[in-house]
Amino acid sequence: MKRPGPLLTLLAGLLAGAFLLALNVTTGTKSAPSSSSPSPLPSSPTPKSSPSPSSSPSKVPVPNAGYAGRTDDDSSAVAVTLRDGRAIAYFCDGRAKESWLKGDVKDDGTMRLTGKAGSVLNGTLEEGERIRGTVDIDGGHYAFTADRTKKPSGLYRATTTVRGAEIDGGWIVLPDGRQVGVLTRDGKPSPAPRIDPETGAVTVDGQQLTARPAAP
Repeated sequence: MKRPGPLLTLLAGLLAGAFLLALNVTTGTKSAPSSSSPSPLPSSPTPKSSPSPSSSPSKVPVPNAGYAGRTDDDSSAVAVTLRDGRAIAYFCDGRAKESWLKGDVKDDGTMRLTGKAGSVLNGTLEEGERIRGTVDIDGGHYAFTADRTKKPSGLYRATTTVRGAEIDGGWIVLPDGRQVGVLTRDGKPSPAPRIDPETGAVTVDGQQLTARPAAP
């Protein structure tokens, strides 16, 4: 028998090479696709802090009440009556010096009351129980403390005509029962006679009058 010729040997080699090449392509691993890094999640917006409410001035309940007391030097008396955010005050020394003053009470309890001849009362309501302040009158400066009163203590006034004279009387009844007042006849001041604080009755020049609680 004749051996296969060189041509057959070459053909067999080519077939074997093609088979191995096909096998390599079939079983070969594909290159992994390049992994792209995930895009970052959008950051949550930072919550805005609520603006703090603007601070408002502290308010002090302003009662409808009366206050009375002495000046720090014990030379005079001061009474103040509050009604619906308004105030009337009376300063007197029980002899000749006196002044009626009026004005508003602010939400923080402070007040600036004014009267004739430039008299001024500056005061502050403290927890509704007392008023501390000063009175400037006739060149004098007087510090005072007026405590809350209970009837019959408080501020009284009587204005009328007696025997042709214009009468204007003011009385401060202090919590301890003492009275301080000035009565003017046609503008001339003098110590006021005592009143009955329960009824307001007072006798002036032989005529009976009624002093009533003073209000703004």
